Amino acid sequence: MPGVTITLRLIIADPVAGVAYSLQDKANVPVEPRLAADAPLSLDALVTLTDDGRLTGPFVRREGPTRRFVYIAIGTSAGQHASVWSRRAKIDVHDIPADLLDQARQGRTLEIRLPGRAKDDGPACATVRPLAPWRAI
Repeated sequence: MPGVTITLRLIIADPVAGVAYSLQDKANVPVEPRLAADAPLSLDALVTLTDDGRLTGPFVRREGPTRRFVYIAIGTSAGQHASVWSRRAKIDVHDIPADLLDQARQGRTLEIRLPGRAKDDGPACATVRPLAPWRAI
């Protein structure tokens, strides 16, 4: 199952300032948590794009035969023990179009913009729908 390492850039458009965000690996460990400010927050997940077009690696989770996603840990889930928030955002990656995966295979970064806030004005969580489709940059 050889492949190539690609970058998935997850941009949280309006994160909750003062709250920690991080990628979460398969062992549920937060990786390089960062405190949000009043500006978009960007997290880069390095993943493997296999020769048959699947995404794998330490940040890619599976659910069923086809669903693949990446977790963003938030607040206590990101290691910020004093936070009032303990959430995770699930970002689907199994539905990235094949033409974009081909561009990523050629070295382009794939980027998605995500909402940062839920209806309760806290951090967006559960399955988070993007503000715009994936794009190659």
